[in-house]
Amino acid sequence: MTGRTTRRAGPAICLMLGWVALLWLLEGVDVVTGGALDTFGIQPREPAELVDVIPAAFMHFGFGHLAANTLPLLVLGFVAALRSGLRRFLAVVLLVILTSGLGVWLTAATHSNTAGASGVVFGLFGYLLVRGFIERKPLDVAIGLAVGLVYGSILWGALPTTSGISWQAHLFGLAGGVLAAFLFRERRPRTATPTPPNLQGTDYVP
Repeated sequence: MTGRTTRRAGPAICLMLGWVALLWLLEGVDVVTGGALDTFGIQPREPAELVDVIPAAFMHFGFGHLAANTLPLLVLGFVAALRSGLRRFLAVVLLVILTSGLGVWLTAATHSNTAGASGVVFGLFGYLLVRGFIERKPLDVAIGLAVGLVYGSILWGALPTTSGISWQAHLFGLAGGVLAAFLFRERRPRTATPTPPNLQGTDYVP
């Protein structure tokens, strides 16, 4: 790892451990209060529900639901934060949450209630999968291929194949991650055009 990547490792793991701890704490509160936090899920096409687009990404319907999201969120989030830096990582996550949540709000089945971090998981998967190719960085290309190899099977979750699973959150989260890879790509400074020599008083021939 480069020196910059090494410096990012500590903050990245602290952020992800803190995030996961917060999700488990919130689910504990939800269980103790008899599901009181489930109201922060997204119910589609209700204008008042737009305020729940962000909170919904932090709520889950039971510890089994949360456990299924915990490890991929921790791994993919750590890798993304490590390679991107915290500022860009947080911008990526916010875009993914908004894209996934608004996609659910627009397209989910009537009377459904959608919550969970799986939209973020799919977004981080998409972000890491394409980021290296967009920025033309061999190491990140290798990371993207490894992520695809390990987690590629989750792509089935972006298809409407399983009842009770919000494929909309997955699909729009995935799209948000790919979009974030384009919008927040590292832009290399342009090389300056060489200035031609001063021709005054010389026999210079171009």
